Amino acid sequence: MTATLDPGKIVRALRAAHLHDASREELLRLACERLRSLGAPYTSVYAYMLRGDELVLEAHAGRDTEHTRIPVGRGICGTAVATGEDQNVPDVAAVGNYLACNLDTKSELVVLIRRGETILGQLDVDSDVPAGFTDRHHRIVKEVADALAVLL
Repeated sequence: MTATLDPGKIVRALRAAHLHDASREELLRLACERLRSLGAPYTSVYAYMLRGDELVLEAHAGRDTEHTRIPVGRGICGTAVATGEDQNVPDVAAVGNYLACNLDTKSELVVLIRRGETILGQLDVDSDVPAGFTDRHHRIVKEVADALAVLL
């Protein structure tokens, strides 16, 4: 299915929403919904924004999570910010400090939303598929995250 995915459609939808004065929350929710609508392996998508030394959940599509605030350095999401690097984890059970949003999650992809060197937040994608995310999936989410960095 992902061979025919066009992240440009999501980026165009975000730009159109921005032109119609969509709020930050609306843009983040749209990004989450559009990514999740791509189907497997995108089970749930969360948009966390960095506030001080914490990531704060501002939008999501898919399963709810109790993790609405994540300290920098904690879990896969916090590690992405602490290291300044995207995270593609094929087996979340193998991560010692993993924060489970859902017990069915098997793999996770975290892509930073950054403007230059400044980290604004991240898109956190959970999958029920082990080793669910390829380099192609990473590029798709990164294109959306990069668009958000300009629009937010």
